[in-house]
Amino acid sequence: MNPPPAPPSPMLATLGQPPDGDGWAFEMKWDGQRAVADVGVDGVRLFSRNGNDVTGAFPELLEPLAEAVADHEAVLDGEVVALDRHGRPSFARLQRRMHVLRPTTQLRNDFPVTYYAFDVLALDGEQTVHLPYLERRKLLDGLGLSGTRVQVPPFWTGVDGDRMLALAREHHLEGVVAKQVDSTYAPGRRAPAWIKTPLRSNTEGIVVGWVDGTGAASHGVGSLLLGAYDDDGRLVYIGHVGTGFSSATRRSLRQLLKTLERPTSPLAAPPPTRDTKGAHWVEPELVGDVEYREYAGGSLRHPSWKGLRDDKSPDEVDLPGRH
Repeated sequence: MNPPPAPPSPMLATLGQPPDGDGWAFEMKWDGQRAVADVGVDGVRLFSRNGNDVTGAFPELLEPLAEAVADHEAVLDGEVVALDRHGRPSFARLQRRMHVLRPTTQLRNDFPVTYYAFDVLALDGEQTVHLPYLERRKLLDGLGLSGTRVQVPPFWTGVDGDRMLALAREHHLEGVVAKQVDSTYAPGRRAPAWIKTPLRSNTEGIVVGWVDGTGAASHGVGSLLLGAYDDDGRLVYIGHVGTGFSSATRRSLRQLLKTLERPTSPLAAPPPTRDTKGAHWVEPELVGDVEYREYAGGSLRHPSWKGLRDDKSPDEVDLPGRH
């Protein structure tokens, strides 16, 4: 028997400054992995942003989600987060879990995850995506979801966008997301009804090669060479990143990339030779998350590596500042 179909893909926000004026609700931006949770009579399934079934990667969420939804059936949109000792989402901690399909008990104990639900796409067999944002939030709040592994973060209305951004900065969070209070949910679309404002600029980059490390890093990568697709669909160079790696990450990345090594560059045009001396090229299959100060002259300035993302495919990666 074929498995039941995956639920709708999540709606995506556009990049911009927090809006002013009435008609907007604000949520904090959580530094985690987007996940749609399908909670029904047959159990709980979790799906990544690109529709991959990640249920087995986060087994400690299944029973809490089922218990929280109780006697209802629901499709929830939210974020899987790993909290640090201050109770803040930490992408670095989540990285220890994101690529592990069957985590051990020890790993789950060392790096537990929590599901932050912030929208409801269906309830008791009825689609809710056509309802306005405030009505969907009312339905979500009415479910009374709570527990150590499931939470519903708050939202705010009637507040100034810059004040919300300052509040996010004060609490060392990733940023804010503004949502029009009367907007419907557009599955799989990046819509202007949702505006995200990160405190730090982040982008995805496709790993197209690496340069060996030196000294203490000689057994790992020294830097990664990154690409993205331009408006003409060409894979172009966007810069290299050499910071943000632990020693263990440098070694594990080199081992992984060696399995994808190829003799020539996958880029549409040659990158600057100053960045690629001694480069090893790879098939453009891996996507990473990078924090940076600005993107100018076709290259990232002051980039820092955050980690691989298996919830995004290379064909989704466009130029920095476009998503």
